[in-house]
Parts: sequence; C-alpha cells; structure tokens
Amino acid sequence: QVQLVESGGGLVQPGGSLRLSCAASGSIFSSDVMGWYRQGPGKQRELVAAIAPGGRINYADSVKGRFTISRDNAKNTVYLQMNSLKPDDTAIYYCNCFRRSTDYWGQGTQVTVSS
Repeated sequence: QVQLVESGGGLVQPGGSLRLSCAASGSIFSSDVMGWYRQGPGKQRELVAAIAPGGRINYADSVKGRFTISRDNAKNTVYLQMNSLKPDDTAIYYCNCFRRSTDYWGQGTQVTVSS
C-alpha cells in the first residue's frame, strides 16, 4: 500500500511558477512509475508527466519545456516544478504511483492560474 499526499498548489498569476510535492507514506521503490496527472474544469484527467524506473521521463506536449518532474527515492517524494504557467494549466493536480499493475492516487491539490 502507498498513500500519497500532494502539496504546493495555490493561486498564481500567468507566467508564474509553482512547485508541487508528493510525499509517500511507506517507501517509493525504484521500480515504481511515478507521475502527475491533472483534471481541469469540465475536462478528463490527463497525464502531465511521468518518471519511470531508470529515469525515463514523459511529458504531455502542452507542458514540455515548462514543467519538470523529479523524484527523490530517499525522501519518498516526487516533485513537479511548473514554470511559465498559463490559465490553461488551471486544474486539480494528482500524484500517481503505479506499482505491480495497481494505481495509487493522492487526494489532489488545486492549481489556479489567473490574474
């Protein structure tokens, strides 16, 4: 079992930055795929970024060059650095751990980009 708790969301102006954190109770294993997803108003949940064992990283096209995902297995924490934020980035951001064919989700953190 993995329990995930996100933090770092909030209100930010367009062009601003936020850093999301996802703390896991229990250990994050190097074999886990860790990711960030988001669900905007009236939209389906979508993958933002994921980091796989071995360090392979995937980003949604809409965030490439602006967002950076990283993980610190020793601290059981995954991060999402978000720069040059746009109003379209407004969403609830969810942390995900994929382990042995099972998805674990955090409760989400709200990110609102507005002037």
